[in-house]
Amino acid sequence: MGSAQNQRNKQRVWEFWKALDGDDTASADACRGYVSPALVWHGFDPVNELQGFDAFLTEFWRPLRDALSDFERQTHIFMGGKSSGRIDGSDDGRMWVAGTGYLNGTFQNDYLGIPANQQAVKIRWCEFCRVEEDQIVEIYFLLDLIDLMQQVGIQVLPPSRGIDGVYPPPRANDGIMLEAQDEQTSAYTLEHIRRFIFDALNSYDQSGLESMGIADYFHPDVQWYGPGGIGACLSLKAFEDNHQKHWLHAYPDRQVQDLDALIAEGLYSGGPGWAGVKATHTGEYLDIPATNRPIEFNGLDFWKLENDVYVENWVFVDMIHLFRQFGVDLLARMRDQLEASGQRD
Repeated sequence: MGSAQNQRNKQRVWEFWKALDGDDTASADACRGYVSPALVWHGFDPVNELQGFDAFLTEFWRPLRDALSDFERQTHIFMGGKSSGRIDGSDDGRMWVAGTGYLNGTFQNDYLGIPANQQAVKIRWCEFCRVEEDQIVEIYFLLDLIDLMQQVGIQVLPPSRGIDGVYPPPRANDGIMLEAQDEQTSAYTLEHIRRFIFDALNSYDQSGLESMGIADYFHPDVQWYGPGGIGACLSLKAFEDNHQKHWLHAYPDRQVQDLDALIAEGLYSGGPGWAGVKATHTGEYLDIPATNRPIEFNGLDFWKLENDVYVENWVFVDMIHLFRQFGVDLLARMRDQLEASGQRD
């Protein structure tokens, strides 16, 4: 029953995306049959939370589509499953379908104040859809706005320690799981990611990186595809040197919380967490001195497991939401840069 339901859910979400990506109003309206009228959409700062499908269309989807001509969705990973995202191990029983990739197009009109450059852009997206009785009732969704700014030549953060612009599909080209996957493999993958997230990542002793045991879970050549502002780290050493040690210096007491979802299918796992990690900002991060404020992170991740270690990790962090908690408005910083350069009055 679980596998059959998962397949139906995946078909519904796949069809929803196909209908939504049409280039006219009628296409979007045709999506109503896939979505609950009471849809709850959890998005990225500054769009944030929307209630109902009409708000989804008017406040998010249509402004985005208006910004991009020649629109095309590129999907790197597509999967589904039953969630087990609670620390205590209880099964929340909810069914989710998730995907990530690029939204491609020509940046024709400004979006959220980001100036259109009339050139091709590739916007990173990640989405988790909760499905009940063949309708999508809840969505978690992030766009990487920092990466989009970088593509049009705007730098609101210091130079990335990692490599910018790296967000590929899985190296094995096996991430789009339209067909059912082996249930035993999926169950093992889910148990494995739970141990990694809730045991290893929560074991940092605020002293040595080795206390987290990341080397037991990440391949030495792990490909860690970080968000705009952090960049990709293409080995365990690069991950430790360019991301992990700086992150833990800034947020040494960070703890993973109950997640909004955590699913696995085949060798892939993924999950969204709005306030999925909580911490105190007690160290400098990306040129922002410690504020000693409590911080919550909104993020989405996918992982690929091979031979009991993670070989790829696709990572989203809502950096605009994060910096707003420091008292820094990155969109205002962008506007100030544009005014200073004469691109905006």
